[in-house]
Amino acid sequence: MTTPIVRTLTLPPPAWPEVARYARTVQDDPAARALFTSVWEEAEGAFAPRAVFCECPLRTEGDRLSIGGITLTSEMLSRTLAGATRALAVAATVGPMIDRLILRYSRLSPARALLLQALGTERIETALDILCAGLAAEYGCPLTPRKSPGYGDLPLSLQRDFFALLTPEHRIGLTLTDSLLMTPSKSVTAFIGICDKG
Repeated sequence: MTTPIVRTLTLPPPAWPEVARYARTVQDDPAARALFTSVWEEAEGAFAPRAVFCECPLRTEGDRLSIGGITLTSEMLSRTLAGATRALAVAATVGPMIDRLILRYSRLSPARALLLQALGTERIETALDILCAGLAAEYGCPLTPRKSPGYGDLPLSLQRDFFALLTPEHRIGLTLTDSLLMTPSKSVTAFIGICDKG
């Protein structure tokens, strides 16, 4: 297992169709698009995307997996990592400033807060896409889709294992509450498989 590595990520401008999808609003609504333009002008400097990851040995036996000392049973993750020879444990965040903007506008302008929520989601997903594309290029082989605690049959309690493995509180300022929620909220942990060329 490698020592956790920290990366600071540079993101392109947000994609309005993706933000609209996360906000569940009509993409070609001129009023929503105009409000988003205003939201982005205010929030552009609020994002500080960073990630920490480590490469882990992967062992599978049916639906039972061992990833860097984390042992679990998951049909979904077993299917996703089929063909992978190693795995990555990843934690990423876009920082706390977007949470402060969302909190402020949740009282002042619910529509603006909704778009800020959607923008924050688009930013963290874009950050992970960029991280994974860069890692795939470095490894010279494909990566599997990422799977996170709390989705499918992966229990949210796995968050504790991610935090013990990556110590993101010290590396990227990402903390875990007693109720297993991450702070900042626009953050993700995930397993990703490395599919070495055979």
